[in-house]
Amino acid sequence: MNPKLVSQAAAIVPETGTLVNMVRQRVRQLASGHRPLILALPGTGLADIALREIAEGKLVSEEVPAALTENSKLTVLPAPSATKKAA
Repeated sequence: MNPKLVSQAAAIVPETGTLVNMVRQRVRQLASGHRPLILALPGTGLADIALREIAEGKLVSEEVPAALTENSKLTVLPAPSATKKAA
């Protein structure tokens, strides 16, 4: 992991536990075939991609009530602006 990306992402998500869980969950999503929300060079690590997405504001976290999910109370979603198509 790139320390510069960690500090940039930490500026966006200051709570360490939330940041770690966002990166963990996003890495799982990327590993299972989800496409990156940023332009990433081949060979870039999944954690670095996740950190860049967070630092660039492409991801947000949202608490989900425990009744709706079995494994986690944190869901990582694309930021609303990241899902809009350019006009």
